[in-house]
Amino acid sequence: MGKVKITLVKSGIDRPISQKRTLVALGLRKMQHSVEVENTPQIKGMINKVQHLVEVKEI
Repeated sequence: MGKVKITLVKSGIDRPISQKRTLVALGLRKMQHSVEVENTPQIKGMINKVQHLVEVKEI
């Protein structure tokens, strides 16, 4: 499995609590904050849940 770089590009404010918790679980705290994580099925599911708020790049 490779790694992916996830960047928060839209705010989590005024979103359902499950989406907010997913952002926290991914490690995204502020706008334009990026994290590098392993590309696992669990991470893919989390990204899919908040895909309208994040930008994903394969590295």
